[in-house]
Amino acid sequence: MIDDAMKARMELLRSWLARRLAPDALAWVDEQTARIADAPAGLPLARALGLAPRRVGRGPLQLDSSEMAQAQAVRPGLDASDWTLDQAARILFALASTAAGEEQFAARLDAIVRSGEIGEQIALLRGLPLYPAPQRLLPLAGEGIRSAMQPVYEAVAHRSPYPAENFSEPMWNQMVVKALFIGSTLAPIQGLDDRRNADLARMLIDYAHERWAASRVVKPELWRCVGPFATSEDDFADLLRVFSSGNDTERCAAALALSECPTPDALVLLESAPDLWRDIRNGKLTWEKLA
Repeated sequence: MIDDAMKARMELLRSWLARRLAPDALAWVDEQTARIADAPAGLPLARALGLAPRRVGRGPLQLDSSEMAQAQAVRPGLDASDWTLDQAARILFALASTAAGEEQFAARLDAIVRSGEIGEQIALLRGLPLYPAPQRLLPLAGEGIRSAMQPVYEAVAHRSPYPAENFSEPMWNQMVVKALFIGSTLAPIQGLDDRRNADLARMLIDYAHERWAASRVVKPELWRCVGPFATSEDDFADLLRVFSSGNDTERCAAALALSECPTPDALVLLESAPDLWRDIRNGKLTWEKLA
């Protein structure tokens, strides 16, 4: 049986699709949803997942402001701003299969994602915030953030409340560091500032040193997770290096990190750049705007 929370989420996704699909495509979606709910452990789910791009298209969902507000009411933190039509349909089908029960659903989802083509993987991983029993899905999410394929990693890590709500600190730290390793970005990670921690800062400082030793660029946004924990002379020296010799973006990032640094010398250094310091104080320069 599908519970009321899952029904509300299914109705949300169907309403989005109903505004965008031709009548025959929407009728197909409704037919597949009903078949999956009737036989959640059977073949209808796999068939519908495979056919979704052909039957509903791969175009952008392009939610309007009222639809995004509706999403927040149904599932706080849900961000479907860059979903596609086939992804919404595939997630809807997955939700219909929750009729099988939490344990069976989690096992089936894990098996489908691991064996599916990359489009299915991305779609189903983007649905993580909507599924029941989120803790049962941690092994699957962990595989996603360990992926060397950037779109698969980002399907879990970006624009999703799932990691911040469910990841342990080691798993969270692994996800953040992995973003830099594979050339992804930190800005779309929800809850990034709230879940910064001293161990993560140390891992990122060590990573920056490795990059510098190899004469490679360090992404400026790395320092976002370092500033509040830069308590030693060596840590402050790293921020001073970026602030003093970096390009404009690096210098701005170092200034933002220094604005959260507990070391008294950080304020002295910021006051040596009054324009930057003023922009930070009045909100003109923030990590979001820098990204």
